[in-house]
Amino acid sequence: MKAFLKETLQRAPGDYAEVRWEEATRSRVIFQRDQLMALESSREAGGIVRVLVDGAWGIAVFTDPEEIPGKLEEAASLAKASAAHVRNKILLAPVEPVEDVVTISLNEDFREVPLEEKRKLAQHYNELILHYSKEIVSSSVRYTDSLRRVIFANTEGTYIEQEIPDITLHLAAVARRNGNIQQAFESLGEAAGYEFAKGREEKALAAAKRAVELLSAAPVKGGRYTVILDQELAGVFIHEAFGHICEADFLLRNEPMRRVMQLGKRFGVEALNVVEDGYVPGRRGNTPYDDEGVRRRKIYLVKEGVLTGLMHSRATAAVTGMEPTGNARAVSWEHEPIVRMRNTYIEPGEASFEDLISGIDHGIYAKGAFGGQTEFEQFTFSAAYAYEIRGGEIGRMLRDVVLTGNVFETLRNIEMLGKDFELKGGAGGCGKDGQSPLPVTFGAPHVRIRDVIVGGR
Repeated sequence: MKAFLKETLQRAPGDYAEVRWEEATRSRVIFQRDQLMALESSREAGGIVRVLVDGAWGIAVFTDPEEIPGKLEEAASLAKASAAHVRNKILLAPVEPVEDVVTISLNEDFREVPLEEKRKLAQHYNELILHYSKEIVSSSVRYTDSLRRVIFANTEGTYIEQEIPDITLHLAAVARRNGNIQQAFESLGEAAGYEFAKGREEKALAAAKRAVELLSAAPVKGGRYTVILDQELAGVFIHEAFGHICEADFLLRNEPMRRVMQLGKRFGVEALNVVEDGYVPGRRGNTPYDDEGVRRRKIYLVKEGVLTGLMHSRATAAVTGMEPTGNARAVSWEHEPIVRMRNTYIEPGEASFEDLISGIDHGIYAKGAFGGQTEFEQFTFSAAYAYEIRGGEIGRMLRDVVLTGNVFETLRNIEMLGKDFELKGGAGGCGKDGQSPLPVTFGAPHVRIRDVIVGGR
């Protein structure tokens, strides 16, 4: 493949051209209540070419490498036709060509595990959930694994092969008491082997136990509170509410937000450091290079409360005069790379959990992320569950906890950061511009924030 791509690209039309080829093996098992909903394994292969002509992209996809020469010509023709109508010509920031092969070693290669064994494991977890209590009325267990081999080559001399493993496990329970229905889940994901999915009985039982406990939880009373976010919820918050507005392609399309997101501007307390880390081995979606062949690197979005960095592709870096950060990612071979997050997290502080809850007369300890939405700087998130804080002590369980507010005000209202940092890769993924689910990780320590608006009854 290497010799073929290099030779083909030497004859490629246009000002610049690239080829990305992907081969993937996948399997999944899904149980819904007591029904097996999916039991399948698959193989797929395909690729995409991009050709730049006079500041415009032409793109074509293919499923046979023999099609590449013709697809390069097709993409060049499309680019040429588009160039006459493009006002803002696309330029690419320069990067050093690289040749590299990145392989992985799995402790227990899930490709060699029979699909029937995966079914039995998922069924085992499902039965643990369903049989936990008579109040458990439904369950959901989803197991997935995949190994992608991605090859990238361009006319600048870059040639990279990368293997990307991924395994996830989602365990959910639904409980009912009279007309009260509650649900809970555990979501796990890593770049690991089959061993990662085994021995998760404790997680399955935890989901069932929490669903039943939520039946007795008190609905939260709406108001303004000092809130402590656990590591998962704080990580989701920094990813969704702040990370997306630090993606340079978003800012280039949104002039009002671009005026707000000026480097050097203070956005949080001095103790706040927000990192977008390029490559963390063993975590979901992690590879040394992005889908433009750029080496991923660690950047600080916020350093000591000040905005110091943004995420870039080669094109957005050229427009802004910055350096590419290795954030160009595509969810699969059918899509072009766009600016996406990788490992986004708040660095830990120095406070113990006892320090965090101390002095809170009446507050909320919110745990887990059940969903949410953002609209520019405004956010709304639902905690999976929560606890009341009374007189510096953790109290009764709460439900229906919805946090809302302005991300910039919230960052300024951070009072304390814990030292108990966690980086998490769940079973889901990030969505943007029709590309979903893209594996990412997010993390934080416990975070204490004053004056948070909490919706409830």
